Amino acid sequence: MGEKVANGLKVLVVDDSAFARTRVRRRLLNDPAIGDVETAPDGVSALRKLIEYEPDVVTLDVQMPRMDGLQALSEIMATAPTPVVMVSGLTDGDSETTIRALELGAVDFFLKPDTSTPEGKAALDRLADIVKQAATVTLSKMASTDEAVMRAAMENQLNAAASQPRSYRRSLNMDCLAVIASSTGGPKALSVVVPQLPADRSTGYLFVQHMPPGFTKSLAERLNRSSALEIREAEDGDKLEAGVGLMAPGGYHMKVDSRGIIRLDEGPTIHGVRPAADLTMQSAAKLYGRNTITAVLTGMGVDGRDGVKAIKAAGGSSVVEHESTCAVYGMPRAVAEAGLADRIVPLDKVSGILTKYMDERAKQPIGAVS
Repeated sequence: MGEKVANGLKVLVVDDSAFARTRVRRRLLNDPAIGDVETAPDGVSALRKLIEYEPDVVTLDVQMPRMDGLQALSEIMATAPTPVVMVSGLTDGDSETTIRALELGAVDFFLKPDTSTPEGKAALDRLADIVKQAATVTLSKMASTDEAVMRAAMENQLNAAASQPRSYRRSLNMDCLAVIASSTGGPKALSVVVPQLPADRSTGYLFVQHMPPGFTKSLAERLNRSSALEIREAEDGDKLEAGVGLMAPGGYHMKVDSRGIIRLDEGPTIHGVRPAADLTMQSAAKLYGRNTITAVLTGMGVDGRDGVKAIKAAGGSSVVEHESTCAVYGMPRAVAEAGLADRIVPLDKVSGILTKYMDERAKQPIGAVS
């Protein structure tokens, strides 16, 4: 990566729209932490400019002619690894491509706003914050998603699940409830952890990933295809089930009530996010007590810290991702520094620790607290 210019970060903006390139460049340069912005109209041009310009961060449009964002991302990571922020629309195709890009190594993404409205124009200012955060990521720490390893893990779990009767896997009398929280870098981290989670334990799963509406559904669908678990975006009224993972929808807090029913709401943001893992964890701890377990993966901020505190107070167990594999060591750090992490391990060890916790809970009665 090239040296930063004297007064800030160097950013390469890649978009096939000249209007969008100009607009984004102007907004980024308004931030004093960003010193210089170059642009490119497509992936082919971006790759040439990448070598000459050596930016600190690249913003990459998902849909472009000649070479789309996914192809350009793959080439960037192969030739000159650089933190990449995907710029995506709201269409189903864009969300699916964006999730795949995050699995392949993109650091984060930005949802294109409707700049015809005051809210949309203000939203564009947030891109600078995302770019600045992306510049802090060390790509070598990003989780490996070796397809052969993940395929083998998935096949092992599918074989184990097939050996158990469906009625056992879907039993409502669960021994354990697992809550997994993540943010920046989360989709890639989840693509490592989830295929290794067992579906043949009497454990239900809740996932909280900080994402806007639309993208959590695509993420859940991708994880479902790579896992022995049944994973889907949660709906209000869903019930906890063993072998099933429910993902909080973007824009909604997800809690579980005293009957094991999922409740969604659009209440105020917590730590600036909705969904917030804290609320999900706190409700899980109240229902499942010491039989609640949790993992906190890569992400910016402190969401999850108070939730883990509630789980620990109820007798549950926690594991957090080690700094060595975190794209952003924020959420795990907050839990660890509060003294709430039972285990701190690299990402590829997280699922094994969770499975160990599940097996321990299967030997003891449900320990809900009032």
